[in-house]
Amino acid sequence: MNKLLYVLPIVLSTLSAQAAPAVFRTNASWYGPGFHGNLTANGERYNQNGITAAHKSLPFGTKLRVCNEINDMCVDVRINDRGPYITGRGLDLSKGAAEAINMIGSGVVPVTYEFL
Repeated sequence: MNKLLYVLPIVLSTLSAQAAPAVFRTNASWYGPGFHGNLTANGERYNQNGITAAHKSLPFGTKLRVCNEINDMCVDVRINDRGPYITGRGLDLSKGAAEAINMIGSGVVPVTYEFL
């Protein structure tokens, strides 16, 4: 019984940590036509119609759910490039990902993102 009392708080803290995924906020921009077909930082060809994103430091292949805070539309992206290199922006979405969350006209929007 004493062992159960020691293990139970650890199990409960682990469950509560898994129940609430971390959500981050940043500003996102998009990039497309001028980069289409160029090599990305991970070595693959950039496809502006793909559903990918650039981040300054997340590992390549990281999958994120990105949600436009203005209209609550979300898209799941894969990190395959580095950037953005403009202060105040944390993600650069491919044109395809930007279209999916209806941010093309805005250019830059506040977003939330979480790891998948």
